[in-house]
Amino acid sequence: MSRVDFGAKPLMYPQPVLIIGTYDENGVPNAMNAAWGITTDFKEVTISLSDHKTTDNLKATKAFTVSMATEDQVVPCDYVGLESGRKEPDKFAKAGFHATKSVFVDAPLIDELPLAMECKVKSFEDGILIGEIINVSADESVATDGAVDITKVRPISFDPFGNAYFGIGSKVGNAFRDDRTLK
Repeated sequence: MSRVDFGAKPLMYPQPVLIIGTYDENGVPNAMNAAWGITTDFKEVTISLSDHKTTDNLKATKAFTVSMATEDQVVPCDYVGLESGRKEPDKFAKAGFHATKSVFVDAPLIDELPLAMECKVKSFEDGILIGEIINVSADESVATDGAVDITKVRPISFDPFGNAYFGIGSKVGNAFRDDRTLK
């Protein structure tokens, strides 16, 4: 097998497309697109963020939501990653998003995105946001038999090699099966 070297870059699959929801000091909702995030414990999410309107809001409210971007919302989800909330104070509404206040944290749930983690800021240092997951909520439309159905959520992944978004694909097996054997 031959390999192609790309150097030291943040190129990894899959990269979830996370939409970070916050309120500013006046209660105005804001959203931004972040691809560099991961759950790092059972009740913890870690996201790499540079300086944004969202980071100003995090410092003020100490709370945020993390919604999964979806196939049918790819355009507005991309928009909130390209447009600055400092330059466009109404970017949330311009994206076509509507907010419902979380009952668990001082942050907006984005009505158009059916799956969200509701978080409190544990720490934010050197561009690394660590949030305590207080609740996970999902719209009833994406639940099947009391669980979130990934085929109904239709989350997207960011392709850092091709600078594009992709759907989830298809199921290829079950996790934690005892009857698997290597051949």
